[in-house]
Amino acid sequence: MGLCNRDRGVVARGSAWALVTGAAMGIGRQYAERLAMMGYNLVVVDILPEIETEALAIAAQHKVRVVARTMDLAREAAAHELHAWTVAEGLEFDVVINNAGIFSFCDILNTPVERLERILLLHDVTLTVMCRLYGEDMMRRGKGRILNMSSYSIWMPFPGLASYSASKAYVKSFTEAFAKELRGTGVSITAICPAGIATDLYGLSKELQRFGVKWGILMSPQSCARRGLKAMFKGRSVVVPDWWFRLFIPICKYLPGFLIRPLRNFTMRWQK
Repeated sequence: MGLCNRDRGVVARGSAWALVTGAAMGIGRQYAERLAMMGYNLVVVDILPEIETEALAIAAQHKVRVVARTMDLAREAAAHELHAWTVAEGLEFDVVINNAGIFSFCDILNTPVERLERILLLHDVTLTVMCRLYGEDMMRRGKGRILNMSSYSIWMPFPGLASYSASKAYVKSFTEAFAKELRGTGVSITAICPAGIATDLYGLSKELQRFGVKWGILMSPQSCARRGLKAMFKGRSVVVPDWWFRLFIPICKYLPGFLIRPLRNFTMRWQK
């Protein structure tokens, strides 16, 4: 995970702050790692208590300040609470990464209502309010970058993915519109829409994750984080990493019903 002189966003070590949610593992951990390599001090937030250990490891390896915050962001007031705390601590961010997410693969009528509420709160409500609050802070300073995690599944409204893909479709649409509103302010916002990532989010075994990366079916979290940050620092509003996935978007959007039905029957065994 080396850096070179052409890398955008590199700062003098410890001279700027970045905020990363969902940073205890997976893609979020890689975002935090790479930003620390680029010189940023970090605030890392996660519901998992392991975030404390990961923060210490990043700080020791990259010689930057890393502040950990254990927090459930799937609550209506979460974004306000986090913002109020960072303001009280005197922290100003050049980069905000809204990465925290919940994956659900289950028919709507088989999904607990509480899970549906948490998905919408985390992916849409908290993310939107985070963009509103930190975006205003950035605009006041005349600089800043925000990165939102959408998903390739927004082009795959398949059985079992209704809540997840719809919540991520909101992220893309919101980000595209907000990016237009921010033009000329010195602040940019980006949505990344990756396909499958080799993390524990989907419940795949380590063996299947390695197989998926080897054959190009899955992207490594390191690659996803690198591409997401690159697009963010370029000021792109939406990015779909890997050109071959972009080619399949029309197929996913217009997959006929006679193919959806057997796909549904096959995937029922995986729903939970």
